Amino acid sequence: MSVLRLATRTSALAGAQSRQVADRLRSAAGCTVVLVPIRSVGDVDRGPLAQIGGSGVFVSRLREALLRGEADLAVHSLKDLPTAGAEGITLAAVPPREDPRDVVVARDGLTLGGLPQGSVVGTGSPRRAAQLHALGLGLHIAPIRGNVETRLRLVTDGRVDAVVLAKAGLTRLGRLGEVTEVLDPLQMLPAPGQGALGVECRTEEPALVAMLASALDDPPSRTVVTAERSLLAALEAGCSAPVGALADIALGDDGDELWLRAVAVAPDGARMVRMSSTGPPGDAVSVGEALAADMLAEGASSLIQECAS
Repeated sequence: MSVLRLATRTSALAGAQSRQVADRLRSAAGCTVVLVPIRSVGDVDRGPLAQIGGSGVFVSRLREALLRGEADLAVHSLKDLPTAGAEGITLAAVPPREDPRDVVVARDGLTLGGLPQGSVVGTGSPRRAAQLHALGLGLHIAPIRGNVETRLRLVTDGRVDAVVLAKAGLTRLGRLGEVTEVLDPLQMLPAPGQGALGVECRTEEPALVAMLASALDDPPSRTVVTAERSLLAALEAGCSAPVGALADIALGDDGDELWLRAVAVAPDGARMVRMSSTGPPGDAVSVGEALAADMLAEGASSLIQECAS
């Protein structure tokens, strides 16, 4: 296809992500890419994500644009994609993943451990809030919404002492210089799929599916996020649930091994189920499902439901 219409949300971060994909397509496939801006439900409704439908609210309008023929492909933050597939839509590519870790942007260059007790830390994520409580630092966790710029401004304006954000988003926006701490996954496991992008198109266009896969797909990135999302699906937890997961591919005694770590945390951080598992990279779905089964056996479901109630 000589001209491709790419559906994208209207935020600065979504635009940066979509332009990155468009540039790769122009370079790899030699086609013209035109961005089609679309405002999602999550961009319009400023209520808490858990109340307006979870992170999937950022996805539905873009998928509708694909199915109506208003766009040829759409770019999403993969952590926002519901784990259940959509009829007529194919996840054609997962480009190389950015660093999936969370970061802190705090006043006066402070780290989480350097903030005085009672300091206000802003986040709109139940996963981050629960893990922050679990650290036992005596911080006050405040719910916030808004794009990256809005959240950073809360710190500079003094309305909160710190915010926790995804490192990948700040990387894509060129704002890593504002980070005061990169959180170790031992402290804060990221959301399943965090740092990765998902490129979707209509299933009925196999030539486009194949072209996007050839130009954009990164097999190691797809493998690790598949394991993380399979775990999330098997836990029957939504994108905004207090579940963190991180998979890596590492060299083992018998070749490459897929390592998956995950945690489910009560909203107050007082209880958690943290487990890990390994398996062949080719069995990413099974690795995620097996670890989810082990976590459910240890009571993870009740922790997830506490957040939903």
